[in-house]
Amino acid sequence: MDYMKEFKSIADHFLLEGDLLDIRPYGEGHINQTLLVATTKKRYILQKMNTNVFTDPDSLMKNICYVTKELRSKGIETLHVISTKEGNSFLRLIQDGKEECFRVYEFIENTVTYQRVTDKQVFYNSGKAFGEFQNYLAEFDASLLSETIPFFHDTPKRYQDFYEALKADVCSRASECIKEIEFLMERKDTLSKVVDGLKDGSIPLRVTHNDTKLNNILMDEKTCEARAVIDLDTIMPGSMLYDFGDSIRFGASTATEDEQDLSKVHFDIELFEAYARGYCTAVKDSITPRELELLPYSAYLLTTECGMRFLTDYLSGDTYFATKYPQHNLVRCRTQFKLAKEIEESLPAMLEIVLKLK
Repeated sequence: MDYMKEFKSIADHFLLEGDLLDIRPYGEGHINQTLLVATTKKRYILQKMNTNVFTDPDSLMKNICYVTKELRSKGIETLHVISTKEGNSFLRLIQDGKEECFRVYEFIENTVTYQRVTDKQVFYNSGKAFGEFQNYLAEFDASLLSETIPFFHDTPKRYQDFYEALKADVCSRASECIKEIEFLMERKDTLSKVVDGLKDGSIPLRVTHNDTKLNNILMDEKTCEARAVIDLDTIMPGSMLYDFGDSIRFGASTATEDEQDLSKVHFDIELFEAYARGYCTAVKDSITPRELELLPYSAYLLTTECGMRFLTDYLSGDTYFATKYPQHNLVRCRTQFKLAKEIEESLPAMLEIVLKLK
């Protein structure tokens, strides 16, 4: 594809500095189409937004602008949304009868991302980065933000979705995953602590990132310290426990999400300790005793929830997550449930670690 020819007219709608030189694919994201735009003065990130996943781009971009404005007001490096020539935060076009939405950010130079945790120091740095992100936004009114994906971390609702998919069994796959179904059903009553806490006020409503994987932090290419938290599409009101738990799910595993050899999948408690130390250092002035107590549980909860989502999608015929082979979602589910079981067994030791960090 000639990306320059395809996207030049799109780029021309934005307030870019300099003359356009080049447009090419960039990064490893799977949701939005991401391109690197070079001009004679600067580089930018141009994204075609996935409006099938994010059906309300107005609310999504409003959330991003709220949060990045708050961070910049405190002198924190963050994404910088480039306006269209009409002064809008994104471009909405109707092409071939279909709505398409585009946005542009300034490219943050001299940074790298990590796809895997390479050592404890990198994971400590990421914990500190997401903790600081949370702390900088601790006084921001999270109720101003919209839920761009309703019920995203409502785990009891996710369980109900799983149960409906199991009853329907549209692809006759339930017989292939009896152990996974039993694993989840045995833990049905362990999944509501955070949702219940948000409802009764024992857990405060906060700004949450909701996709706190290591590769959503830009690290300085020389020092390896965090420069900016990116991929803000899932910024929503919620609990900091969602962010902490998902980081551990992703980063404290010894294997990738789609590792087929379960003997390679383990929970690394030393990586948990490194991340928790970085995170708790950053949020020590804003975290509540109840949130601190539930940090280990959040790792179990988010890992179980993720496995449940993979299992639900497998039972439903792979309608949400992109797959490369027929059992891909089931393989992903199995890695998460193996990890969740090991986290479950490690909860007392994990709690001892976080209480020492208070």
